[in-house]
Amino acid sequence: MARRLRSEDVRAALAELFVRRGPPAHIRSDNGSEFIAKAVQDWLGRIGVKTLYITPGSPWENGYCESFNGSLRDELLDGEIFYTLVEARVLIEAWRRHYNTIRPHSSLGYRPPAPETATPPLVPSGSASLHLRPPMASEAPMH
Repeated sequence: MARRLRSEDVRAALAELFVRRGPPAHIRSDNGSEFIAKAVQDWLGRIGVKTLYITPGSPWENGYCESFNGSLRDELLDGEIFYTLVEARVLIEAWRRHYNTIRPHSSLGYRPPAPETATPPLVPSGSASLHLRPPMASEAPMH
């Protein structure tokens, strides 16, 4: 199972976002190999998306990313122990969906960033920090 992002993973995720929302003028990222790979750079250049990189050692240059990382850490990672990679994927995906479609964000007037994609209410999973949708709950390993 994959434990890191590859440039192909980045391109696939970005392509899906671009199809849904259109390509942005710029993408801001760190200098990770998956973002600075020649294949990613060439692909972004062909579709007219420019790249902006955070200066190494300066994570504060991207407040959105730092805010997200803090929320992920505080709301999920500090309260969970992942026993398998599958369990981590399921719980992180459930948190991501909640974060984007249900959780209120103060910077957006206490609305979620993507309410148009909201799905039916979540069913409690037994975890103190997460709720899983019924189809995902059946995939979650018990421990």
